[in-house]
Amino acid sequence: MSGPHTSALALFEAAAERRPAAPAIHYFDTTLSYGELDRMAATLAASLTELGLDPGDRVALYLQNVPQFVIAQCAVWKAGGVVVPLNPMLKESELSYHLNDAGARVLICLESLYERTARHVVPQTALERVVTTSELDCLPPGAPVPPLLAESTKLRFRETHDLVELCRSPRARAAPRRPRGEDLAFLTYTSGTTGTAKGAMNSHANVVHNARVYQSWMQLGPDDVILGVAPLFHITGMIGHLAVAAQAEIPVILFYRFDVAEALRLVERWRATFTVGAITVFIAMASHPDVARRNLTSLRKVWSGGAPVAPAVVGRFREVTGAYIHNIYGMTETTSPSHAVPLGVDAPVDPATGALAIGVPVPGAEARIVDLESGTRELPPGELGEIVVKGPMVVAGYWGKPEETAYAIRNGWLHTGDVGKRDASGWFYLVDRKKDLIVASGYKVWPREVEDVLYQHPGIREAAVVGIPDPYRGETVKAFVALKEGFEGTVTGNDLIGFCRERLAAYKYPREVEIVDEVPKTPSGKFLRRMLRAEGPGSDPSRP
Repeated sequence: MSGPHTSALALFEAAAERRPAAPAIHYFDTTLSYGELDRMAATLAASLTELGLDPGDRVALYLQNVPQFVIAQCAVWKAGGVVVPLNPMLKESELSYHLNDAGARVLICLESLYERTARHVVPQTALERVVTTSELDCLPPGAPVPPLLAESTKLRFRETHDLVELCRSPRARAAPRRPRGEDLAFLTYTSGTTGTAKGAMNSHANVVHNARVYQSWMQLGPDDVILGVAPLFHITGMIGHLAVAAQAEIPVILFYRFDVAEALRLVERWRATFTVGAITVFIAMASHPDVARRNLTSLRKVWSGGAPVAPAVVGRFREVTGAYIHNIYGMTETTSPSHAVPLGVDAPVDPATGALAIGVPVPGAEARIVDLESGTRELPPGELGEIVVKGPMVVAGYWGKPEETAYAIRNGWLHTGDVGKRDASGWFYLVDRKKDLIVASGYKVWPREVEDVLYQHPGIREAAVVGIPDPYRGETVKAFVALKEGFEGTVTGNDLIGFCRERLAAYKYPREVEIVDEVPKTPSGKFLRRMLRAEGPGSDPSRP
């Protein structure tokens, strides 16, 4: 796709120049304009340059979904730096690893995260400056504090710089740098659920391309408003919320961290029209008692990705909200989408596996299904294999990891590690991750197929299936489920085993079901299957 902008920074600066008074962020009930954000970013960029930031330096952002993420991101680019977005749930050893792997010189973080975690890590790193900020800083003086921030307080530290003060500094603004398309915009770390996290090198050209993809595919125009349910440190939040908002010159709603009641309130408050997030977000929204009393009629452009989506979940969400969840597929390494279901189209269901299509390749993307053994032979329609992707959204590689880069990207094709297939009409289907395949008594079982059946039960809110060791079968199928309100104590593990047994082949149905309050997941909404596998044979006494 072609367009006038050559960098992610140019997207934001163009929006600020053309529509300086237009809303850029609705933060709870407060609005900040594109002009305000750009002015603060310009002053912060000058401050960072004065503090010693050089072009190419990495700046880590250890923040929640707050306006300062956008301000800092643009400021770093204006100063010629590279943004390293970090998960605010990282603990000390994890934070130390990410900062040292990226070689970050500056850290911008929430005051609470600095007090609790970062201050203990700084001596172990090459950090030279720390800038702190509060989730309260962008609220108007005297305004009511949102319930989500009721426990927040303003903190100050002698050894750090205050972001708001740096943004208000009277120092002259330095002339902004002009990133090129091939320059790094982000070092975005993979979740680490499959091992050591790696920094994907997302270029400015990668970001710009997929911002345009989102705008065209989701048909976003001047009347749209984005509900920011994805974390901004995640590639979905960075591209599917912030970059496309700037590309379309429309606002994004931020509310610190995902809270289902607040999300429903803000959809109604700001008349949100579009969002993209993990399927767990939409499960939570559809299950919340407020969903019946909130006016959600504006929210009609809804996409979900990050994990296979069960048709039963899509149907349930449409029943209670009127909105259809379109599938979308991508990775950190594809700078968000490589496939998506077009707006207004119901995805077909694969008759063999019951899987909803993840979509068709988005503009600029090429995709194939290759054999799982060699990874080189393209398979015909209908056959299961690995999804590989090529195009202007694919990163050049992983930061400082040439061997991992060479393994993942071969002859320009990104090997995703996801198992799927395509049909004769060009629709792609995701079955599961290669690593999540369960082999029970020699038979292959894909967790997604079992999860889809569990979601057909009226009492299931969340379901995650894994393989656990079994002395006789090698592996056996175990399900972790969270029940909807009102079903606690009335649905047992044995009930769910029987429910699946009636609907699945004998080798597929779960031999164990463990009922939990919440299925553990990453902040981006993916189930932590590795953690669940580590649980081993579980607490449910029934094991036919």
